[in-house]
Amino acid sequence: MPYAPADAHVHFALHPDHHPAVIATTTGPTADAARSHLHDLGWRSTGPATMVLARIDCEEPHYTAQAAEQLRRYGFTTEIDPALQEEIDTEWTWANYPMPWCTREEIREVGAAAQRIHDDIADGRLVIHLHAHDGHTIVAVGSYKEGVRRHVHLHGEDHLRQETDLAFGTEAEAVAEFHRLYGVAVRLGPAPLTSREQAVRQLLAGKPPSAAEETSAPAAEPPVAEPGEHEAFLSALFDEDRQWERYRPFDETTIASHESLTVRVEFDHEARHRTDVAWTIAEYDGPVGERLWHATLTVGTPVPLIHTILQYLDAPPLSTADHPDDVLHGAAWRPASHPARTTWAAPDRTIVFESTPHAVADRWTLYGGEDLDRAAWTLRLSAGVPHTLLAELAQTAADLFPSPTRPTPRPLPAPARGLPAAVPTQRARGR
Repeated sequence: MPYAPADAHVHFALHPDHHPAVIATTTGPTADAARSHLHDLGWRSTGPATMVLARIDCEEPHYTAQAAEQLRRYGFTTEIDPALQEEIDTEWTWANYPMPWCTREEIREVGAAAQRIHDDIADGRLVIHLHAHDGHTIVAVGSYKEGVRRHVHLHGEDHLRQETDLAFGTEAEAVAEFHRLYGVAVRLGPAPLTSREQAVRQLLAGKPPSAAEETSAPAAEPPVAEPGEHEAFLSALFDEDRQWERYRPFDETTIASHESLTVRVEFDHEARHRTDVAWTIAEYDGPVGERLWHATLTVGTPVPLIHTILQYLDAPPLSTADHPDDVLHGAAWRPASHPARTTWAAPDRTIVFESTPHAVADRWTLYGGEDLDRAAWTLRLSAGVPHTLLAELAQTAADLFPSPTRPTPRPLPAPARGLPAAVPTQRARGR
């Protein structure tokens, strides 16, 4: 049965400072009633006529569509900005989601459960006693203070945080078992907020995501390779450099083998989506030896970064920085430490360099954009990659988009023994 018409208009749009949060602007005589409905759906007031929806599971567009539909049923007039509507209509999933067996709806359910835990902690309903790092992620023990008194162990961060299957009758039992499981790694109180949690809480309080973001350059689109750039670079590799020999065992795959027989490069011509791996590069300790390290690069990775890796493998530089941190620090990139990783962000926040010391397959990650889960492109390197190569990659990234304090960047590296020159990638839209 339709509801009686309500004299209020609600306009939904993406938040200008934090993607994909959403701002609702309410006008009209019954705007208060519309705001009350939105509050029940998780929206929070940031001004006399504005409310914001900010979540740690990045599902704001999905829940905005549900809120708009519900308000329409109540008789309110709703309007969705075209950019937000595009986000609502876009099917996306998390890159490298740790539970690949989940359907999209199941992934959303996991995120919703994590959101409820986050809200319970933020609102004081769930008190965290202890936390620890288990070698992979953050774990914690806490007690619910309202309703049925429960004592739980938690596993994961942000959109992956879940309650474990362990059940405890008292707080003492839960804490004792936590100490037994994690020993010397146990720390008092909750873990430091993740960058996503900080941004969400600040947005809900009506503040900018961070003071650092207020004083830094506004977020920009990450650099992305144009369609066809990778194909052109691969073709030039064989046309101009005799050190590489071409194989194409399948129509969709080309393999390049270096004359040393210790380096193998595979290119997937069918890779199209931004999360698809286009390049796989590996170095071995001999023609039939063990693999030393490997790298994967997705569609959209700027060509200069591919060029830097192949140039290093073809002719390692005689001298370079000892560590990528030295390069990034000198380029005014912003460091940030997390319990399990360290990140460096470019001054315009279009590129991030991340180190995960406990990882093996993805020890180092370079990606375009502010959020790895929605990166425009990703370059991953395993443990064992030479630090001199990491420093060269860091230098290439810094030279492509230099800091205002470094107006004269080092020229892009010259081709080695015929290796095709890298053309600076133009800025292009990418998610």
